[in-house]
Amino acid sequence: MTTDYLVIGSGVAGLTFAVKIAEKFPERKVVIVTKASEDESNTKYAQGGVAIVLNKESDSFKKHIQDTLIAGDGLCNKEVVEMVVNEGPDRFKELLLWGANFDANDAGKFDLGKEGGHSEYRIAHHKDITGFEIERALLATAHQLSNISILPHHFAIDLVTNHHIESKDSKDLRCYGAYVMNQKSGEIFTIKSNSTLLASGGIGRVYGHTTNPVIATGDGVAMAHRAKGRIKDMEFIQFHPTALYDAKGESSFLISEAVRGFGAILRNGKGYRFMPDYDERAELASRDIVSQSIDNELKKSGDTHVFLDCTHLDMEGFMAHFPNIYEKCLEHHIDIKTDWIPVVPACHYLCGGVDVDMIGKTTIDNLYACGECTRTGLHGANRLASNSLLEALVYAHNIYKNLSEVENTVINVDIPDWDDDGTVIPKEHVLVQHNLKQVQAIMRDYVGIVRSNKRLKSALKHLDVISSEVEDLYKESRISTTLCELRNMINVAYLIIWQSLERTENKGGYYNLDNIKKETRP
Repeated sequence: MTTDYLVIGSGVAGLTFAVKIAEKFPERKVVIVTKASEDESNTKYAQGGVAIVLNKESDSFKKHIQDTLIAGDGLCNKEVVEMVVNEGPDRFKELLLWGANFDANDAGKFDLGKEGGHSEYRIAHHKDITGFEIERALLATAHQLSNISILPHHFAIDLVTNHHIESKDSKDLRCYGAYVMNQKSGEIFTIKSNSTLLASGGIGRVYGHTTNPVIATGDGVAMAHRAKGRIKDMEFIQFHPTALYDAKGESSFLISEAVRGFGAILRNGKGYRFMPDYDERAELASRDIVSQSIDNELKKSGDTHVFLDCTHLDMEGFMAHFPNIYEKCLEHHIDIKTDWIPVVPACHYLCGGVDVDMIGKTTIDNLYACGECTRTGLHGANRLASNSLLEALVYAHNIYKNLSEVENTVINVDIPDWDDDGTVIPKEHVLVQHNLKQVQAIMRDYVGIVRSNKRLKSALKHLDVISSEVEDLYKESRISTTLCELRNMINVAYLIIWQSLERTENKGGYYNLDNIKKETRP
């Protein structure tokens, strides 16, 4: 298959680019591959909203920039922060034109919310399912454009680069498309593309306990890494402080930060409100501080979770703002009018990823990236709440602008077919599942919210054993989605551990006990 633009991922980042480039060039072909159904992405589960400056009387770009820089703990690229924040309102207007709906107040103006780390009310939202609403509007628009083809249940296995092509110099880092598997038929084929966009989302499943959907296995980061692209800041994993506690583990339902913005307070197992002891902003401190505070409370008490108390809030207002959260709690036999919600931090967002410049270019020629799989410099050491959808919109637009202005050069190379001669269909599916659980346990136990060099080095030793077994399985087995995902998750786990060991200073979402010792040493 040949196309002008290949988009890997169908969240807000990939769809925004696809819609824009398809509208601009109706004669050019856009192919979107996504490994689950077309609407399954991290975007779909984004509850909070889009952080943008809409009320110029109380808010300002300067305040939003400052809040972002504070959250990023000195590691943001200020030029990127200014660009993203300043472009925000224009990108938001485009969402409205595409038909996305956002809540309004009685005065007919946007009902703006406030979340941890924000100094003003600036979160535009659609109830507590903002991402779902944006995804709906973008997909509806994409389906109206005849030059966009969406291939659901198709898994991108690897990027095609000069390493796959005999006539090309291996030093010439360039992307020519991707090898893709039709998950229903098992067929593996090549999509040759003039330009490729990675918009593959996050890595939450690497930790098991996560607010991300099961598809978030770090595929884009792993593919770019194997293709020799630069990956940065993988140590900065943001743990959402308040995921609904589930004794079984696995993917957790997110209790939006906006609930704390609405006035909910955190209590430990004894009923004590502990956040004022850690930060003067209490429950509205940034996510890294709230997560580390909860982690400390749990280590002191030995409890498995803390509680979010909403019982004192205006229930009518709560149910209007957070109907989905209210219903989900009821499903778990939690009536928030009288019961506290059991919560625990869970892996939520990757602040690092594939390194890109201000127009979304990676270090591999002809490969662009945007969304959660990237490291843009916006988030620094810790993402400010609701800045992620904004980042995806701005970078998708920048990539679109750049590719609109450059010549659409047709790729003229012969790409070898995927070769699986000599491989067999694996009968040991249990090995994949067992190793998956092992990787997740290693990451939770050794590479969690609070780390140490000893734990990180132990994690590497355990991971080496699993990696060796999985690589052997990969070489001798017919490709399957679960095997590829496991391989990607191992690649991502290594990157997180290696880059954690390289960081000698605690910043934002990265907290290493050994760095505290260095800082306090005379």
